Amino acid sequence: MQIIDITAGTIPSGTKWAFTTRRVNLADVAGLSKNFDAAMPGDLVLGRITQIGQHKNIHLARGRASQTHVGDHVVMVLGDRYAPDQFEGFAEINPAGCDVVAAGGIIGRVVQAHDRMSAPTRIAPLGLLTDSEGDVINVVSYQLPRAFIPDDVTVLGVFGTSMNAGKTTAAAALAHGLLRGGHAVAAVKATGTGAIADYNTFADAGVPILDFTDAGMATTYRMPLERIECAFETLVGTAALRGARVVVVEFADGVFQKETHAVLAGSTIRERIDGFVFAAGDAAGAVGGVLTARTLGIEPFLLSGLLSCSPLGKREAQAALGIPILTRAQLLDPKVVSSVVASRLRQPVSQRSAA
Repeated sequence: MQIIDITAGTIPSGTKWAFTTRRVNLADVAGLSKNFDAAMPGDLVLGRITQIGQHKNIHLARGRASQTHVGDHVVMVLGDRYAPDQFEGFAEINPAGCDVVAAGGIIGRVVQAHDRMSAPTRIAPLGLLTDSEGDVINVVSYQLPRAFIPDDVTVLGVFGTSMNAGKTTAAAALAHGLLRGGHAVAAVKATGTGAIADYNTFADAGVPILDFTDAGMATTYRMPLERIECAFETLVGTAALRGARVVVVEFADGVFQKETHAVLAGSTIRERIDGFVFAAGDAAGAVGGVLTARTLGIEPFLLSGLLSCSPLGKREAQAALGIPILTRAQLLDPKVVSSVVASRLRQPVSQRSAA
């Protein structure tokens, strides 16, 4: 096995750089620090895989999954994770070994796990990456410059009951359908855990995509609301600067997840969203989620998600809520989706002035 000179700060050739490091300039890396006690969320960590567990591959910065082997050297990001179907993890480093809490490249300490999960993949931390000044490299240093949302840009928010409810599928289909309908569309993943799957779903649909990793956060779990609000403004604003007139914004997890609930309960994000789409896995979830949203003063204009795959589930939810339900195929249809979204679209400033 290759010997690593930690004091010299050399990075072994063949080291796998995780998706969450994708904005980092590798030329900035000049050394390694063993001061793990001072590590912060967002810090870059060089480690060696010591045990293969739940995560058997790593999402790479170049956009594909790589099978994991014992002895692999990886650069990941210290971070928290919230995933009811997988792990809850905290941004903590134990020099004796730490856990891979997300395949997109998040390491920390698993504090809770779903019963279906295997033991986490384990990493021996070798050091925190540092720059030429000796400062630990953090992904926040590579965030997009501050940007603001123009008044005439339409923002559509997609949220749901939980992870795996079909939010990303619905959001990508909605964005693709609007794109086919002649709209200048972009997508934003506002909250969640950095990973290639959702990112690539939008890209494969031909929709320009930005996510919270572009705003200097590897994950948004346990981040202050103010930071998430600022990131939302910059991400949507950047999409607008790049030509988008409609931005579809997806929020991770469900209505009871801490950060998502805070966004919906009262935030600058909620105030700027022109219409909400709700994704649910079944009729009961749809009813519970929408009733929760209504207690917060939010009325979704559209339902979708896995619920839309079930004719009986759709019938039950429609009867209980009176909200239109569209399948993925219907969202992909430019005529159908343009008609449903038409009342939510903001007019260009020039047209409003003329009116």
